[in-house]
Amino acid sequence: MTTSSRTGNTDTTAATPALLRTAAELDALPRPSGAERAVVMTMGALHEGHATLIRTAREAAGPDGQVVVTVFVNPLQFGEAADLDRYPRTLDADLETAAAAGADAVFAPGVDEVYPGGEPQVRITAGPMGERLEGASRPGHFDGMLTVVAKLLHLTRPDEAFYGQKDAQQLALITRMVRDLNFGVRITGVPTVRDPDGLALSSRNRFLSPQERHTALALPRALFAAQDRLAAQQALHERAKATAPGGDRAAGLNKLGEARAAADAQAVALARPNGAPAAVRATARAILEEAAARDRHPLVLDYLALVDPADFTEIPDDRESGDAILAVAARVGETRLIDNIPLTFGALT
Repeated sequence: MTTSSRTGNTDTTAATPALLRTAAELDALPRPSGAERAVVMTMGALHEGHATLIRTAREAAGPDGQVVVTVFVNPLQFGEAADLDRYPRTLDADLETAAAAGADAVFAPGVDEVYPGGEPQVRITAGPMGERLEGASRPGHFDGMLTVVAKLLHLTRPDEAFYGQKDAQQLALITRMVRDLNFGVRITGVPTVRDPDGLALSSRNRFLSPQERHTALALPRALFAAQDRLAAQQALHERAKATAPGGDRAAGLNKLGEARAAADAQAVALARPNGAPAAVRATARAILEEAAARDRHPLVLDYLALVDPADFTEIPDDRESGDAILAVAARVGETRLIDNIPLTFGALT
């Protein structure tokens, strides 16, 4: 394997990563002495989101560490053969992207190498969390995902593995599997990478026509509008408390003399001091419903959910504090997209 000297995100030699096709070749890859091995797992069709994961892994591993990228389209994760066949496969371009981002090796096995006896008889079960949201829409998806992640963790033997927060439920399940089954690896989430128009980067975005992409922008628009609504409502509560300390919040809002405060006074008075789950859901849903009502290229909503990041159960309307994830899945044309954003209730308290 060609070696290179890297510091942070800078690749000083633009070395081509070693391409490994078998478990034996991967096992023969020398581990860095006194440094760590970091792994980024992908299904290929690499984009800037994957490159960000690789660069983050490169920085974490350091110039003396090792970054291994896996490229494997896992058939166990696909419910329909058509979806599996449609998934883009661009290994040559993936190698270039991995090299530019700082990978030392790319492990790109075939299906027969990962599942030499056919589909495995023993699999990892995702449990109740794996039956919610994406699991409900795609039965068996997370069992297949965890099974291949477990295999790849055993094969690559990393010190740390990096996954994107765009697939928040996947990240939560991998983290839970590693904890519950005592895998000796650190799991690190990396924030979602977005195009300038806000759409979360995905290998599936290439299937969107320009008109469909315009519709799909309702997803990030809904999420960020909900985030803004939460921030505004929490700021409003804080200002009301400051205006009328220990008193009536509605009176405090009216005392502010703001048109919106006056209009919202009764609703805010009845709301929890810091939490606003209902407002968050309503704000996002209004934007998604507008996109769903389009005459051409409408958005077909699968789910909109405000969930606890620990187990992906729905956040109750009386939640006053704590972390949450607002997640959405929808289909535009033939393309199914997911997105999410982390929220914190009571952040200003």
